[in-house]
Amino acid sequence: MDILWQYQFRIILLGDSTVGKSSLLKRFTDGIYSDVADPTVGVDFYARSLDIEPGVKIKLQLWDTAGQERFRSITTSYYRNSVGGLLVFDLTIRKTFDHVREWHKEVSEHILPHHMVYILVGHKSDLNKDRAVSRDEAEDLAAELGIRYVETSAKCNVNVDRAFELLTKDIYELMKMGEIVTRDGWDGVKSGLTAKVLYPADDDEALATAVPERGCHC
Repeated sequence: MDILWQYQFRIILLGDSTVGKSSLLKRFTDGIYSDVADPTVGVDFYARSLDIEPGVKIKLQLWDTAGQERFRSITTSYYRNSVGGLLVFDLTIRKTFDHVREWHKEVSEHILPHHMVYILVGHKSDLNKDRAVSRDEAEDLAAELGIRYVETSAKCNVNVDRAFELLTKDIYELMKMGEIVTRDGWDGVKSGLTAKVLYPADDDEALATAVPERGCHC
């Protein structure tokens, strides 16, 4: 029987073919890694739950998209129904990094007027001697896009859980702020049977409990 969850987030992995999206998902959901992986055809589905804070379990619906251009018409249909996206590139292949802006632009335009929460993932950090993209470059791109950056290795199980946890926490925090809400006909976020009330208080109550604004410490 399924364990009760408060919310379900649909998250999509984006990026060129061979960057290791399937390897990240298999490591995260099944705890396994294989040097041999068949190319994703269309879209594959994975799932895992995370305890994001005491008493709050988030079920993640994870969609692995094919990076090849010929499958783009299939994968774009999943953009609108996703609340979060991992923009994945291969640290050893420069062109996969150069294509990140294109992936971000394509998805962001496709889901207008709504928005997706992203995290930038530099994958295959275990191949440091073959690195073609510096950490500074990747961090600069993440800052430009206004998103987090993390380097991972599915092979060595480095930062894989952290990448998904950071994205999940960012989505959850935006829900608590009322910037992301469930919508009829949208599968990006679904409420479970034991969903918590997360949305901001009414204006009168908010004013009564307001605290002085502090400067941004980003």
